[in-house]
Amino acid sequence: MDPQQLRTFVAVVDHRSFSAAAQALGYTQSAVSQHIASLESDLEAPLLTRRPVAPTEVGERLLEHARPLLLRLDAARADVARLRQVRPGRLAVACTPGTLTPATALALVRARSAAPQLAVSVRVCGRTEAVQSVLTGGADLALVDGAVAATDPLPLPDAGPLTAFPISEEPLAVLLPAAHPLVGRPALRLADLAAARWIDAADAAVPLAELRAAAQSDGFGHQLTYTGTDVRGLSVLVAAGAGLTTAALSAAGDLPGVVAVPISEPRIVHRTELLHPRTPTTPAAELAATLRSAQSPR
Repeated sequence: MDPQQLRTFVAVVDHRSFSAAAQALGYTQSAVSQHIASLESDLEAPLLTRRPVAPTEVGERLLEHARPLLLRLDAARADVARLRQVRPGRLAVACTPGTLTPATALALVRARSAAPQLAVSVRVCGRTEAVQSVLTGGADLALVDGAVAATDPLPLPDAGPLTAFPISEEPLAVLLPAAHPLVGRPALRLADLAAARWIDAADAAVPLAELRAAAQSDGFGHQLTYTGTDVRGLSVLVAAGAGLTTAALSAAGDLPGVVAVPISEPRIVHRTELLHPRTPTTPAAELAATLRSAQSPR
């Protein structure tokens, strides 16, 4: 299969439109139609319905393969490009909201001060986007967090040929409204909260699917979906009674209107991991070394 035809197919599915996909890719609409027709001819099956534009059953199956294939192709190109660049003039960091701590910020400031010519950037995003940014060369390293059993690896999307290591670990807490009847408890069992109302905030907190797995429960239904990475905005919703969420215990101290209560059972922790390519740029390697020494697991 032609990778460019696969890319066109994914764009049409994402935009639900041939014309919008053409505009996004910089093609004519007829070129997009030709790509799809060629791919359907190659696979001997219809991939898209036209009115409305949507993947067929075969198209849905192809989509499961197309996205990771295109991601790995982009990752291969970025990996080769990194080998050609000895001392790039940038340090681009992608991080999930819970990893942008004072220690992380201080390390970035020190990196910039040590190399004034370095263009330093920080982008806060979801876990999948952070990992993919490093894979495809959009970022030089990523900081991602999540909740895991103390002895388990952090569940990550396809990280390809990336190196990952933990830099911090601390208790995971449930965020409750200040007037919640469970405020004042020294700790809470996660399973006891399975029937509570939760906020589904996959990019700003621990995904509810991970809480279900940890508690071995089908509960943790959500009353509200929160799209974004603003943890303070999420805490405002918790304070108003929209539902519960989780955070690292230390990060919840200055959030308005909420109280953090640590989870005692099961024994799960909030862990931050750093990911970088097997051959990181010099600034990325130096920042990684700084973070590893400053934020060793506890």
